[in-house]
Amino acid sequence: MLFALLPRRDIAVSLPLFVLLLALTIAGRASGAELDFAHQVAPILKQHCAACHAGKEAKGGFSINTRDGFLDDDRATPGKPDESLFLDLVSSTDEDIQMPPADKPRVSPAQIALLRRWVAEGMHWEPGFSFAPQTYEPPLRPRTPELPPVVDGRTNPIDRIVDANWEKQQIPRPQPLGDDAFLRRAYLDLIGLPPTPEEIAAFQADAAVDKRARLVRRLLDDEVRYTEHWLTFWNDLLRNDYAGTGFITGGRSQISNWLYQALIANKPYDELARELIAPTDAGSRGFINGIKWRGTVSAAQGLEVQFAQSVSQSFLGINMKCASCHDSFIDRWKLSEAYGLAAIYASGPLDLYRCDKPTGETATAAWLFPELGQIDAKASQPERLAQLAALMTHPENGRFTRTIVNRLWHQLMGRGIVHPVDAMQTPPWNDDLLDYLAVHLQEHDYDLKQTLELIATSQAYQSQAEVLDEENALGGYRFRGPRTKRMTAEQFVDAVWQITGTAPNSYDAPVTRGQIEPGEVASIPLQAQWIWGDSAAPPSTPPAGETLAMEKTFTVDQPIAAAAVLATCDNRFTLYVNGAQVAQSGEWQKPQAASLLGRIRQGENRLLVVAKNEGSGPNAAGLFVQVRLKYADGKSETIATDDSWQVASDLPDGDAKKWDLAKLAWKDAVIVEPLSVWTKAVKGTPRLLAQASTSTPHMVRASLLKSDFLMRSLGRPNRDQIVTSRPNELTTLEAIDLSNNQILARALVAGGQRFAAGPDRNTAERIRLLYQSVLTREPTAAEADLLRETLGEQPTAAAWEDVLWVLLMSPEFLLVR
Repeated sequence: MLFALLPRRDIAVSLPLFVLLLALTIAGRASGAELDFAHQVAPILKQHCAACHAGKEAKGGFSINTRDGFLDDDRATPGKPDESLFLDLVSSTDEDIQMPPADKPRVSPAQIALLRRWVAEGMHWEPGFSFAPQTYEPPLRPRTPELPPVVDGRTNPIDRIVDANWEKQQIPRPQPLGDDAFLRRAYLDLIGLPPTPEEIAAFQADAAVDKRARLVRRLLDDEVRYTEHWLTFWNDLLRNDYAGTGFITGGRSQISNWLYQALIANKPYDELARELIAPTDAGSRGFINGIKWRGTVSAAQGLEVQFAQSVSQSFLGINMKCASCHDSFIDRWKLSEAYGLAAIYASGPLDLYRCDKPTGETATAAWLFPELGQIDAKASQPERLAQLAALMTHPENGRFTRTIVNRLWHQLMGRGIVHPVDAMQTPPWNDDLLDYLAVHLQEHDYDLKQTLELIATSQAYQSQAEVLDEENALGGYRFRGPRTKRMTAEQFVDAVWQITGTAPNSYDAPVTRGQIEPGEVASIPLQAQWIWGDSAAPPSTPPAGETLAMEKTFTVDQPIAAAAVLATCDNRFTLYVNGAQVAQSGEWQKPQAASLLGRIRQGENRLLVVAKNEGSGPNAAGLFVQVRLKYADGKSETIATDDSWQVASDLPDGDAKKWDLAKLAWKDAVIVEPLSVWTKAVKGTPRLLAQASTSTPHMVRASLLKSDFLMRSLGRPNRDQIVTSRPNELTTLEAIDLSNNQILARALVAGGQRFAAGPDRNTAERIRLLYQSVLTREPTAAEADLLRETLGEQPTAAAWEDVLWVLLMSPEFLLVR
């Protein structure tokens, strides 16, 4: 602990090493692009090995049906090709030992090189794949299992099923979580943020026996925080993002606002799926439209085949990617079935390709499970899509509901009931549990929050995290409790922003945050005018580099219910309200909106803007600010830039918050004729002002921003492909990025300043608040004593920054246990 708490400036080499060691402890190996098992490895094994060592054959006692069988008797050692016997045998020229035998075709040098690389990379094996004939076929229709009896008062249906499973397998129940650990897990799982010290105190003060269940419901009812956390899950699953492949060329479109509104309204899952599969407007159409790739691509990347892959993977947990080139090597799906789904989307005849070569056949639109009905191949495309949407959400399609509840279980428990979640052809570890959750969702009107609530209120969820043993780590999985999860990139960034107070004021997702009352946006006219100083008075043009101060004072004489500001400036501005900085930007095309609740007070108020015109020569400049005040009596007021604002040009040096404003030479502002690009930039901003002026301001979340270097380092995918689970390991490269990331470093500097300049509390109290903010617990006596000794009597901002950095890099913070 002493090592971890040393100030960072004294161990500039050691702390990056600390993160590196942490990464190696969590991960075990660095990431890299692995071979494609299904297309590069399995065909070699099938061609040269399967006749003697697959299916019912196991000559010499060696079977390659499964990865575990492959590893028996040290015939292969993942990561060590030079210690893998089978590679020696396929490479040998000795006819007495070589494999395949001398009378069979040899494994080519190129194929041997691929097999060696496969072993060196760890022998990745496609989930659910076996060379043995498939004997398991998941049931199609829903099934309501009989619940086991209640034991020890554990009445949640999940606990009844799991308790019976534990008793049958003679597995002891895990110990329950304490309140602090449960609180942190529930907050991060359900709304993606750690609890604040105030929220911790409220939960600790609650003496009710059902306080955990009420907390779960309260978190699920927290519409904005719930939506903006789960937006990450759905963006991954539906391949939605705010930038990336296809957006610049117009070959891809977002579903962002439609998805946001669906989540905040808690749209039933069956309805959500139908609107995605058979869109009635452009809002949700981007999902099935996929990505139109530029240049020459394979047939399997065409929009129609992308549709088949996306719909089957997202809603059924079926991998159609392999079956899009040929009959699948890894499960039962055939090329004709993949193209049958693709033809539902096609706007005309769809030629069928095998391994990128035309077969001369034309695909026929068809549904995968004709027991439930079939597509009318002669119908129009919209009619076919509507038929598919109805079949997908058919009450008798149990695979639809099993797939989504399995995904939710995985999100909360760290591992699916069927694992991996996209291998739904694989037997579940408990089919009663999977079937019960699926039927429960259907019986509760496809309300996903009801499923999350059922899981989160179970004693199984509220148990201590599983400690992995060799059996569970290597594949013989038996449920022993939730698995420890790594924070997602968005959870990490959001938590850092919340702790350090560094969340941005703007975001990239084109969404309407919160639930704005109908007609509210229309009731907000833009009254602000563009203003500048004397240099903008015709026929003058403001010089490049000119910096002005512009201010407006006003009086509020009644209680305020909500307040917000909208601002932009060509080129750059910083806005202060009553001495506090509330917004700044150098991107005039992106107006900034921010809540002013708590910043505007009854009595006199002052708005101060420091604005700068940039460029290489004289050019147009203008400031646009509009403040909206909503009073307790329901009335509203607008303060906006006009010629009553005051402008000063001869500005002192230093921090504007410390200027003596009375000494500046103020003049009336000049109204500027707006450029058309300015008018366009502010056209849709009443929506931003309405959002920002809700009574409860909401921190901007990472899920609303384009990916940056820090989030990519923490595992956020580019979403060119559907992503249904993220890696749970921190790789060496990610750890190095994390320890040297300037985005994070800037947030920590601000966090150190925040704790150093916070409310007038002694060091011991600030240490307690820091631990609560970061780790959702009090420091131990030893930790508190050591920190007080390390920080000294009057800790500097740099000292707080060092302590904050070490806590944020600890496994206790990085992992959701």
